[in-house]
Amino acid sequence: MRIGTRWWIIGLVTIGTVLNYLARSSLSVAAPTLKGEFAMTTQQYSWVVASFQAAYTVMQPIAGYLLDLMGLRLGFALFAVGWSVANCCHAFAVGWPSLALFRGMLGLTEAAAIPAGLKTVAEWFPPRERTVATGWFNIGSSLGAMIAPPIVVACIAIWGWQSAFVVTGAVGILWAGIWYAFYRSPDDYSGLSPAERVQIDQGRDVELEGRGEGPLNWRDLLRTREFWGIAIPRFLADPAWQTFSFFIPLYLVEAKGLDLKSVAAFAWLPFLAADAGSLLGGYMAPWVMRHFKVSLLTSRKIVVTTGALLMVGPACIGLTVSPAAAITLFCVGGFAHQMLSGALMTLAADLFDPRIVATAGGMAGSAAWIGGMSFSLLIGALADTIGYNPLFAALAVFDFIGAAVLWTLLRPRSRPLAA
Repeated sequence: MRIGTRWWIIGLVTIGTVLNYLARSSLSVAAPTLKGEFAMTTQQYSWVVASFQAAYTVMQPIAGYLLDLMGLRLGFALFAVGWSVANCCHAFAVGWPSLALFRGMLGLTEAAAIPAGLKTVAEWFPPRERTVATGWFNIGSSLGAMIAPPIVVACIAIWGWQSAFVVTGAVGILWAGIWYAFYRSPDDYSGLSPAERVQIDQGRDVELEGRGEGPLNWRDLLRTREFWGIAIPRFLADPAWQTFSFFIPLYLVEAKGLDLKSVAAFAWLPFLAADAGSLLGGYMAPWVMRHFKVSLLTSRKIVVTTGALLMVGPACIGLTVSPAAAITLFCVGGFAHQMLSGALMTLAADLFDPRIVATAGGMAGSAAWIGGMSFSLLIGALADTIGYNPLFAALAVFDFIGAAVLWTLLRPRSRPLAA
């Protein structure tokens, strides 16, 4: 069976997302080493994390706007070169303040990855395939985090901690060259078959009917119920993913007594589970539409609600005694979060004009990262005093509230899109 061009394109986006998250995840794996190297406290480490999050938060809507302005081919390539260079610069850190500076540079440049992926999905995929496509490129976030522990630990053991950042950063430059050489939009892609062009356009006429006269700038976006229906749940959901991404290795070392080799052996498992959540969540939405005859928006809501219910798993980490049980519940959390996250992100492509999808996705992403950054600072301030357990329990509560907001603010379309 011939694989359509659109699936090769999303495969290339997935590789870019893997490298993006490999670069950002290198810090969390190296954190136990760097805390000793720079005599960092947990709170100082949270400030380093927050510098990335703050820069990423501010830059996401700007990155989205630049991608809409420059186009995906040039814009995504430039941002990839930027994040690669920024990650390599971490090797020159001499203390937590300089580490925070380089981390902020990384946040500014990595902010384009998710808006670029969403814009690619909006350009290349019909509505009924979008959660599937988002699920595939979204596994890059967990794949990158999954392969980071063995790569970073090996680099630290062989060449020292500086090499971990150089190796995980430099590979992005190669990807940027491949992206710029091969990517084209469907309108400019000469090798696209007529049959696949029809597939890509399938359902867009119904989508446009449901969308109506939508916003075409960020000011109008802020006035829409649809934007806040995405942004608020993402604000509430993202603390979970950023806690898993930045604090799992540190938690396993400090609370469960694992050494760095054990972290490398087991800390990737929650991200493997997250891959499964991304894919299952992507395929679940069209399955629900087909079997239960619900609208596109309702199918997204059902996926988000299912993921929120599963977040009860990581809320119970405080009840565990063994590291194995804690890692198992982290796996449930990774699966649940990526299931609901893919559906939430896809809504930007569902609800807004392709000309502003990256901007809308970037603005919703900023809301997500404000939530994640705030929670990371809360962990830094409270983990050494009250412990991690109440904080893990709060993550499930956030997702329950987010699912309720989603059902409340997003209204059904005039008629459902065909599955």
